Amino acid sequence: MPADLLADATAMAGDLAELRHAIHQEPELGLELPRTQSKVLSALDGLPLEISCGRGLSSVVAVLRGGQPGPAVLLRGDMDALPVTERTGLPFASQIDGTMHACGHDLHTAMLAGAARLLSARRGELPGSVIFMFQPGEEGHAGARIMIEEGVLDAAGGRPVAAYGLHVASAQLPGGVLSTRPGTIMAAADTFEVTVHGRGGHASQPHNANDPIPAACEIVSALQTMVTRKFNVFDPVVLTVGSFHAGTVDNVIPDDARMAASLRTFSPETRARAMDAAIALVHDVASAHGLTATAEFGQGYPVTVNDAGQAEFAESVVTGLLGAGRFMPTPYPLTGSEDFSYVLEEVPGAFLMLGACLPGNDPATAAFNHSPEAAFDDAVLADGAAVYAELAIKRLAAG
Repeated sequence: MPADLLADATAMAGDLAELRHAIHQEPELGLELPRTQSKVLSALDGLPLEISCGRGLSSVVAVLRGGQPGPAVLLRGDMDALPVTERTGLPFASQIDGTMHACGHDLHTAMLAGAARLLSARRGELPGSVIFMFQPGEEGHAGARIMIEEGVLDAAGGRPVAAYGLHVASAQLPGGVLSTRPGTIMAAADTFEVTVHGRGGHASQPHNANDPIPAACEIVSALQTMVTRKFNVFDPVVLTVGSFHAGTVDNVIPDDARMAASLRTFSPETRARAMDAAIALVHDVASAHGLTATAEFGQGYPVTVNDAGQAEFAESVVTGLLGAGRFMPTPYPLTGSEDFSYVLEEVPGAFLMLGACLPGNDPATAAFNHSPEAAFDDAVLADGAAVYAELAIKRLAAG
């Protein structure tokens, strides 16, 4: 079966590249992706699938009913682009100003469509169902959560027994190499917004005002000390203040100082504790200066946690399909975040990275995902489609 599957995937590589290029040329942002949705529906046309489209977003859910009874497996591919101006110079570069598939979601979409073709051709052999989850809005819009609310996990009639997602990387991993790990694979990402409230005045008479800027600066430093002194280095916290604004001119003490920070954590427990500690610290420092502050978190994506058994299973599938040299364990969690985390909160599964670095580029120095120069190798499309399909085949065979 693996040899036949790879051969069939390789035979459709040109079609997958054509689909990927068409999606890349017309990238769309957020939850509404009508052109991308139309391309996916065309790619699935004629296959023996039960297809439905989202109500609150341009999603596509396709269910393949196997020829024998059994459980369901979910395969996910995200479809949205980023507000980035492309600088790759590729012949199929984005034709939409200021919008680019800089994170490789065009490849994910094409690979998942390829997997639908591969599995449809083997429908009679499948002891169960496959849910194909074509998802908009991964880049900050929680499209996976919305699709769950709209019933994607129940699309086959019962909760899937496993869920798998692939994500390409334009750097860091060698081309064609897949990687994952048990447990936490990606961080939670939350936004921390702080306003320190003072009393403005003349810069020459700070004693007649209540300057919020020194207190806000102290908060920035204290937050970094908090991270290193209150949290276990083996369950890390990353807190970066990326925005700081106060005042308008040099000789006026402002009323307020504002900052925004990104918090990355790797376990639900540390995530909650870091939020509480950061809020308490802001209030305590402000109070020590005779000031008040408002501080609140905007919760982003949860921690992405692989089921240990499913991560081990995914490694065995990749090795059996592609060979031992094509898998590399992920040594530690990645600091990015993913809304596939919402799926893995509900269903045991695994999220894998797939190296798509262009030939001749050094993975250590190539432009990484989200860069305007990020470029991905079409050569991985067939392998990605085959891995998606083989994960479903092997998991359904296990019952």
